Amino acid sequence: MLPENVKVLIVGAGPTGLALSIALRQADIDHLIVDRLEAGLNTSRAAVIHAHTLEMLEPLGVVDELERRGRRLQDFSVRDGDRALLRLNFDGLPTRFNHILMIPQQDTEAVLADRLAALGGRVHRGVSAMSVAKRGDGYEVRLATTAGDCTVSADYVVAGDGMHSTVRQDAGIGFDGDSYADSFVLADVSMNWKTDRDEVAFYLSPEGPVVVAPLPDGRFRVVATRENAPERPDAALIEEIMNSRGPKTRNVRIGDVSWSSRFRLHHRVASAYRAGNIFLMGDAAHVHSPAGGQGMNTGLVDAVVLAGLLTAVLKHGRPGSDLDKYEALRRPAAEQVLALADRLTRVALVRGFWGKLLRTAIFGLLNLSPAFKRGVQLSLSGLDRRRFTELA
Repeated sequence: MLPENVKVLIVGAGPTGLALSIALRQADIDHLIVDRLEAGLNTSRAAVIHAHTLEMLEPLGVVDELERRGRRLQDFSVRDGDRALLRLNFDGLPTRFNHILMIPQQDTEAVLADRLAALGGRVHRGVSAMSVAKRGDGYEVRLATTAGDCTVSADYVVAGDGMHSTVRQDAGIGFDGDSYADSFVLADVSMNWKTDRDEVAFYLSPEGPVVVAPLPDGRFRVVATRENAPERPDAALIEEIMNSRGPKTRNVRIGDVSWSSRFRLHHRVASAYRAGNIFLMGDAAHVHSPAGGQGMNTGLVDAVVLAGLLTAVLKHGRPGSDLDKYEALRRPAAEQVLALADRLTRVALVRGFWGKLLRTAIFGLLNLSPAFKRGVQLSLSGLDRRRFTELA
């Protein structure tokens, strides 16, 4: 049975919604978190957590378990066949999390869900938000449940319900941007990989880009562009991609595919992050290409920042106007991430002989610049966006 009235209603229990619920639970703030799915997706999807995100998650008490389950990597390279054009090493980052943490999204969600349960919280599943309407000083949210429709009144509503957010649409907030012409395939595979097994490798080739990243269980995440890709790419397709775009001195053999998917890519950001006391976070607020692995990370930081502001207002007597800081902090962060992901994607999608030749030459020159490499490291790790989390 759902309560009739709550202080905060969180719609969506992906990583972003779970993180917000944990933080509110720790602050003893009355809230309800619902999700339309009967269970988590249990798919790999986002597979990396960056240094700044780990810093932000530390107060939630989940980082030690994430690090235990994940695989720490410190090397990243941009390659043309067997030749490394650019090499980055993250062990000099100004943080104790001087690495890339590879961990499938289902494991991240499991760690967050276990932490919420340990705090006495729970996700109400099989519950969809059908509509959100302003009522007096709060909101009336119509929910569809397995037992029938019901209405919950909330002072604050937080949209963590993804790119096609019902909450965002009912709040009248625009979602500006566009789509990329190419589709991407993602797959978690076993394969006879001989290149550095502790490195994230970004291959550029005339046939298109492919990224290979080691996962904790010995498998590898493969991300590649592909025109007219099937909805569920199989081992033969991944093998063909790897052998046409990856190393040239050996054939790659795919053992099996534990998970795969095709994505049509968008780059969009909400025109506002707040409408009254409705707030957007995660994919409801911003979506972009998987280049750089920034999507889930940006959403998790959204959640922690929003939790801090709600706690300051609801528990520590700060004025409601302090909640304006959420958009002031997090929308510029999303715009910076969209710009980063877009640059990486467009570099990867360069077409034409001369364009690709110029790209290779530029990477060779940039590899000689410590300042450039440092900037890329700070950008990918999120550490150059720390200023977008400062609440004071």
